[in-house]
Amino acid sequence: MKDIYPEYSENVAFFAVGAHYGIIENIVTLEEAREKNNYPWPVAAASPQILIDLGITLQSTKIAFDSTGTIVYRDEMGQGDEEEWRRVFAGLAGGGG
Repeated sequence: MKDIYPEYSENVAFFAVGAHYGIIENIVTLEEAREKNNYPWPVAAASPQILIDLGITLQSTKIAFDSTGTIVYRDEMGQGDEEEWRRVFAGLAGGGG
């Protein structure tokens, strides 16, 4: 994803959101991890309630929303290869997929 996202960054808003059950993610810690790993996207912290609201039970769940707030993609840790992410980002950018 680190290599693919920059191609779509002008047309797709993408955020890595840190949230864990029972742990409040600190935006400073998230930003430090982003910089250390050279991630080209912004980070955000969320309350654990978002995990409940979205039914997230596994680490590294990825969810893509379109401009209307509809979930158009969802997977968990270890899923979603380069081809899949290109398709998701292209679809969100208006290029089909």
